[in-house]
Amino acid sequence: MKLNALVLNGDTVDQGIDSQYKTMTDILEKNKSLLPKIIIKNIGNHEFYDYDNGTNSKEDVNKKIQRYLDFANEDKVYHDKWINNYHFISLGSEDGNSDTYDSMNAFISNTQFKWLKEKLNENYEKGRPIFVFIHQPLTLNWGWGDISGTNKSDTIKDLLSQYPEVILFTSHTHKQLSEKCFDNSKNYTLLQTGSISYTLSRNDTGDFTRSFSNPYGLYITVIKNDVTINGRDIKNNQWLFSNTSSNK
Repeated sequence: MKLNALVLNGDTVDQGIDSQYKTMTDILEKNKSLLPKIIIKNIGNHEFYDYDNGTNSKEDVNKKIQRYLDFANEDKVYHDKWINNYHFISLGSEDGNSDTYDSMNAFISNTQFKWLKEKLNENYEKGRPIFVFIHQPLTLNWGWGDISGTNKSDTIKDLLSQYPEVILFTSHTHKQLSEKCFDNSKNYTLLQTGSISYTLSRNDTGDFTRSFSNPYGLYITVIKNDVTINGRDIKNNQWLFSNTSSNK
């Protein structure tokens, strides 16, 4: 399978420290011949972590963001790219694990939201898919009710609902990848990406357990305005499901 692009949708490192970014850079370089030339590297919440130092100061946040930007070769935590005439738009938290913001959710500034509005309208063509990425889901459901995953979830949802061409990819929950991760019941399509490192599931007592045995991912094919989403069990080389999102 020839890939035009690879998207790493946040938490590419467990901690936002130099040694882990070096490890990831080395891995990508070692496997360069197997990977597409375009790799989109988005920011998650773990990029704001340093287990030895606890809560971030403003200076710590800025340093961790800069490490991410150096790794991703981006100017901001939000960025976009056109690939084969399709728009890929990445949102990203501008704060995290700090004195001013929590360690789990994404902080989206007014500037970033205005940028998103502009990017969704950029070279807009009715029916042509628009791929939007954010590590944290706009709504989190950990089994005890819906929780907002960003400080602007409702306004972002309202904006995306104006664009049925949008396919929104989110991660963060570590839910087991299945057909339930595909949702086209809204005015746009919503996808949960699964996880590479470990999967979280709830046991009979209601506690979460981790499984490190099943890395998952999504393989996306695009033909004109038709997008096929294939869930992949990477370890066992098996397809889990296939769904199509179409816009006329």
